[in-house]
Amino acid sequence: MRLFRFFGSVRKEMKLVVWPTWKENRRDTWTVIMTSLMYAVFFALVDWALVAILQHLIMGK
Repeated sequence: MRLFRFFGSVRKEMKLVVWPTWKENRRDTWTVIMTSLMYAVFFALVDWALVAILQHLIMGK
């Protein structure tokens, strides 16, 4: 019986959720994609710089 009450309360809560519109969803998706790409480029540049610095210090290239 407690299980039925639980699912009943879940159903009530789901009716209170304000779901994003298609436009909001698309905008947020692009924001995540662009932020991820910016971080990927940033970390790639940092990695490249650190490798170059370490090669210069260790190998003298």
